[in-house]
Amino acid sequence: MSTIRGADAVMAAYDRAIRTVPQQVLATVTGHGAMLQTRVKAAASGRPGPRVITGNYRRSIGLELGGRSATATATVGTNAPQGRRLEHGFYGADALGRLFRQPPLPHFGPSFRVTAPEFTAALHTLIAQYGRPRS
Repeated sequence: MSTIRGADAVMAAYDRAIRTVPQQVLATVTGHGAMLQTRVKAAASGRPGPRVITGNYRRSIGLELGGRSATATATVGTNAPQGRRLEHGFYGADALGRLFRQPPLPHFGPSFRVTAPEFTAALHTLIAQYGRPRS
């Protein structure tokens, strides 16, 4: 006859994880989404990013949260027409025939490259908390 010892502790750890992990994932996604939004706005507040004249562009940088619990999403972006040109630059003629030589002033990309590893590390830490049963 075989006896499994510690099964109750393992089941208690899984029950605890099922109740708490989704809320912790949601908090992690929300927190890092807000952090990314703040960093993008800061990078869009003068050189090396775009200069601030009215602040309208910076105010247009929004955070949209979606999903629930473990399927949470955070999207940081802008619907301002100049957003793509500011991030990637624009060389050539526009629809009205005006010529532009606008260099890129990246602010989304650099902010994402800083925030993404921190977000990944936070999720790894969360997974590590529940990856091993505690005795």
